[in-house]
Amino acid sequence: MHLRSDNFDNGQPIPPGFAFGKIAAPFALSDNRSPHLAWRDAPPGTRSFVLTCIDGDVPSRGDDVNQAGRSVPAELPRVEFAHWLMANIPAECGELAAGACSDEVTPRGKREPFGPPGSVQGVNDFTGWFSGDADMGGEYLGYDGPCPPWNDALLHHYRFTIHAIDVTTLPLVKGFSREQLRAAMAGHVLDEATLTGIYSLNPAVVG
Repeated sequence: MHLRSDNFDNGQPIPPGFAFGKIAAPFALSDNRSPHLAWRDAPPGTRSFVLTCIDGDVPSRGDDVNQAGRSVPAELPRVEFAHWLMANIPAECGELAAGACSDEVTPRGKREPFGPPGSVQGVNDFTGWFSGDADMGGEYLGYDGPCPPWNDALLHHYRFTIHAIDVTTLPLVKGFSREQLRAAMAGHVLDEATLTGIYSLNPAVVG
């Protein structure tokens, strides 16, 4: 299988328009558009697709995150952060236009995120990140783009992966978690392809 985007190449920076945050002394909300994605060469027997976007470079501790005068050290152990989980994408679908599934930052999260007919979308990890925030707290469904700590010394890698699935429908309902998705996919993945984009809000890293 092969996955590509008209908006960025594999291993190259994701444009700020497809991110949740952008650099602006030190941070501002961005356009949060979902990127264009297109895939091909799914194996015979493919009945649906699953799309995920995972950042595996998130700090495992938040002590220094976005704290003025401090830096998140690059050597700090890292964990995963889900930015997009979408299942039951019809087998005939092979492309998503830029902005098709998200075109703005939605405080407290999107309630009915756009997606191909029949698809279902899970919660992303902004749900936990904004927990307890009076202005932004809520359930974040669908796509919300990159927003790494603006003082992180490590460049973040965002892995968009399309998975070919051997069943038409996985038993998932709106708001499923990353763990529930992985459990439902187990034994049903025929093939997959990944496109990795990089992003940082730290001028020292970007430069």
